[in-house]
Amino acid sequence: MAGLHSTYYDRNRRQSPALIRARRPYLVKNTLLGASILALTVGIYAYTISVVGQDEFEDVKVPDVSVRSTQATEVPKK
Repeated sequence: MAGLHSTYYDRNRRQSPALIRARRPYLVKNTLLGASILALTVGIYAYTISVVGQDEFEDVKVPDVSVRSTQATEVPKK
């Protein structure tokens, strides 16, 4: 019995009929759950992009950058 190897896959790593039968009751449930999670993720992403795209960002104050302030921060060359 040393050569006995119990697995659900054959030598070519294909599923055996026993594994296919064991997975059959869960196939529809898992597919529906995966599709639901995917739909939720895509919906949240689309909603977020649409909401952010509507923002005008007018309330954000952007400081004026003058030439003199940028020259003051430069390191003098030797």
